[in-house]
Amino acid sequence: MKRIASILAAMLAIASCGNRSNSPKDVKFPSRCETVCFTKHGDSIRLACINHGSLAICYKDQVFHIDPVMQMGEMKIDYSEFGKADAIFITHEHFDHLSVEAVDSLSDENTQIFANEASVEILGRGTAMQNEDWVKINDEIYVKAMAAYNTTPGHEQFHPKGHGNCYIFLIDNANIYISGDTEPIPEMTELGEVDVAFLAANQPYTMTVEQCIEAAKTIRPKILIPYHLGDTDVQAIADGLKDFPVEVRIHEELR
Repeated sequence: MKRIASILAAMLAIASCGNRSNSPKDVKFPSRCETVCFTKHGDSIRLACINHGSLAICYKDQVFHIDPVMQMGEMKIDYSEFGKADAIFITHEHFDHLSVEAVDSLSDENTQIFANEASVEILGRGTAMQNEDWVKINDEIYVKAMAAYNTTPGHEQFHPKGHGNCYIFLIDNANIYISGDTEPIPEMTELGEVDVAFLAANQPYTMTVEQCIEAAKTIRPKILIPYHLGDTDVQAIADGLKDFPVEVRIHEELR
């Protein structure tokens, strides 16, 4: 019940952020559901860890949802509490990343939808983004789609190369990396400076603990948030990086 209450509080916080009549300074996230980073001008970027692979970003009067899913196991998220999104980004079409019902609940005529090609086909709307495509939201916000795929022999069929996306949000000069379902891949060396990295960590579909540590050492984010966790021993990731210059933030909501 405490976990459900915490997630509902996070939902209401994002709803406030999406309401254009409210100042972003008034938005409150529960501490264990919130990560905040700052642009070079001192503006806050608020990141809500909703559940599993579902995230939300609030910057000034813009709200973005990534992989919103209405239900995972017994956990149900009522996205009608969030208000409408300015944009929704879908990494790929698997059930734990794409929920047509959640997308519909978050959308109105002004909501932009960006996704891999298979997700656009399922939704019947939206803009398909291939690996390396860019989209400009406004003069301060750009989003790049990059590769996300499996490399372990026998696992390649879960997420083939070139099929799904990760997303890099460039907000002012702050970079937020959302890995989607991937293992450590050479493309991670091309990310440049990363402020916050969300790394998926549950084999056989994404990364093992050891692979997540490897990816973190490659990307070198200031803040690492393991997500998409399943039964992963997330504390082992933090322990494996204790002597590395990265702050690991653990959110148990992301099971």
